[in-house]
Amino acid sequence: MLGETIRRTGLLNKKPMTLNSEKKTVQKNQKICYDFLSAPENYEKLMPESVEKFELNPDGGFVFQLKGMPEIALQKKEKHPLHRVVWESANDKFDFSLSVNIREVAPDRSEIQFLFEGAFNAMMTMMIKKPLKKFIQTLSENLDTI
Repeated sequence: MLGETIRRTGLLNKKPMTLNSEKKTVQKNQKICYDFLSAPENYEKLMPESVEKFELNPDGGFVFQLKGMPEIALQKKEKHPLHRVVWESANDKFDFSLSVNIREVAPDRSEIQFLFEGAFNAMMTMMIKKPLKKFIQTLSENLDTI
């Protein structure tokens, strides 16, 4: 009975979820921004105040945990020099990526935007959407540390 209800309501069906930060203009050239955002250790500087754990992985990624949230491990998936860095979940149970898009707007200014893309069931989406949106917005706001 319960299994039928779950199947019928689609609670187990994963649907795409995409979240964008606002675009942030940084007073640094594109190369400086790209180099900073390609280095996993620099993400500690971008984390919200609620970060309880931040560690580097030997494979070139990082693990972090925010207060009241599970641990998240990210690994570098791809790089497009000067324009984009893509981090992906290192956990097979969670299928998502965090992309950082970097666009030069002047020789000494860049525009940066974070993009979160994942696939989650309806219940998970309801639980994580608001905290994730706040998280990527905080990353963007903290870009002044570059």
